[in-house]
Amino acid sequence: MSFGVSRKETQQQAPPSTAHNGNLVAALPSMAMAHRLRLNPNTEHKPESYEGLQLEFSPLLFSSLERYLPPPMLSLPRDSKLHYMRDIILRYSPDGERTRVQRHREYRQKIISNYKPLHRELYTMHASNFFVPSFLKAINENKQEGFRSIMSEPTSGVFTFEMFQPRFCELLLSEVENFEKWVHKTKFRIMRPNTMNKFGAVLDDFGLETMLDKLMEDFIRPISKVFYSDVGGSTLDSHHGFVVEYGIDRDVELGFHVDDSEVTLNVCLGEKFSGGDLFFRGVRCDKHVNSETQSNEILDYSHVPGRAVLHRGHHRHGARATTSGHRFNLLLWCRSSVFRELRKYQKDFSSWCGECQRERKERQRVSIAATKQELLKRGGKPGT
Repeated sequence: MSFGVSRKETQQQAPPSTAHNGNLVAALPSMAMAHRLRLNPNTEHKPESYEGLQLEFSPLLFSSLERYLPPPMLSLPRDSKLHYMRDIILRYSPDGERTRVQRHREYRQKIISNYKPLHRELYTMHASNFFVPSFLKAINENKQEGFRSIMSEPTSGVFTFEMFQPRFCELLLSEVENFEKWVHKTKFRIMRPNTMNKFGAVLDDFGLETMLDKLMEDFIRPISKVFYSDVGGSTLDSHHGFVVEYGIDRDVELGFHVDDSEVTLNVCLGEKFSGGDLFFRGVRCDKHVNSETQSNEILDYSHVPGRAVLHRGHHRHGARATTSGHRFNLLLWCRSSVFRELRKYQKDFSSWCGECQRERKERQRVSIAATKQELLKRGGKPGT
């Protein structure tokens, strides 16, 4: 079975927290020795927080890059490290990209300055009010066996678990509805979540960026570090957060695609609906994104409000038609600028791409068969 797979991407505005597009880690020979990063991180170094500073890039990006600083830099004051990393980032961020980022930052600031939140308690992380107790317990223990105890893994690399309390889902849906009404009333131009969804809202655009940063950093990254280290799960440093809406008079279904993320969190918020199942068809690198699906890679999943699905962004998937009612989902695309930079110089993705794994096994099989044949030939000749 093969499909034509699309790449689901953010629209041209690309949120500031992802403005670097993963191309900013600078460990390249062409860079002046005075400003370069290490190829491998100092995993024992605890980076500083860059929250609260007026930055044109995500604070999490700087915290992530800090581990890649040359050893003499690690003990310097935060401002010195910030200046050093910012200089590297700007060198690798094209002028056109920076202009686009600045325009979107202005767009976002205009919304935040004029939009009045309906539920302000959503804009700051309140874990005990947001999450179900079983999820919080596993996060606090921060052990693989604890994560496993609350999860199901219906196919390799796809995890499902109870995550959000019903009240949180209700409040978030109410906030999104309030924002949509404000947009309609003020005739403000709204930017939709990505190139494939025509309905929904980008949560970062109206003030929820900081809360979603905390969601990724404190609650998704610990899990991703355990289960998705092969795709940068331990170095997630930016996100794109949005809510999508499906229904007969909305987006009905979603075509087969991969996400513009390393790790994707997908949580159904409600409401009453039928249909809309997710279908998964195996993890692929860019080279093999349209390759055949194997029987053991097929999974169909039915959404349950409050229950999360976590998977690699390159796990091919789509959504079947929502046949009645309306379905709302929270999506958090989590990205690693470090992984994206290093991926440019890799050719073998067999640690996570199903097709690369099959090709490697086939090469090994052919090599073993050839070796056996050669040994048999030699063994059949006198004097050998």
